[in-house]
Amino acid sequence: MSNRHLARTLAMQSLFLWDFNGKIEKDFSKLKKEIFSNFAPSFDDNGFVEELINGVIKHLPEIDKYIIKYATEWPLEQITIVDRNILRIGVYELIFNDKIPGRVAINEAIEIAKAFGGASSGKFVNGVLGAIYNAMEEKDKGEDRRSAESVDKKTPKI
Repeated sequence: MSNRHLARTLAMQSLFLWDFNGKIEKDFSKLKKEIFSNFAPSFDDNGFVEELINGVIKHLPEIDKYIIKYATEWPLEQITIVDRNILRIGVYELIFNDKIPGRVAINEAIEIAKAFGGASSGKFVNGVLGAIYNAMEEKDKGEDRRSAESVDKKTPKI
């Protein structure tokens, strides 16, 4: 397992605990420490887990709007906690993190969904993130035709 894949898995587990416990935890260092001590005690992620968690929390309202828009058949609270937090990480990496290529973000989310979610989690995560990615590409194509000076080329409107 690659370091980034393991880091995404640990971030998902931390967000799962946070979400499962009613989103009341404000200090993720305790959750992260607990997850690391149980699942990867000697792992050095160079801060990637914290970056993912902080990014998701910082952009949570916008991220959830994307999930609501692109998972049209599923109200947010009816999506399993595992799938919901995998999607949150995937949307964060697609929309708010320019360092991660879109296809990598989608593939990583699918693999984590297959490992930790239900039988159809991989397909569900692929469908939602794929739709967002396609909307991003369409927006980029439209923006390129209209103006080379577009301020917000990457993010599709929600």
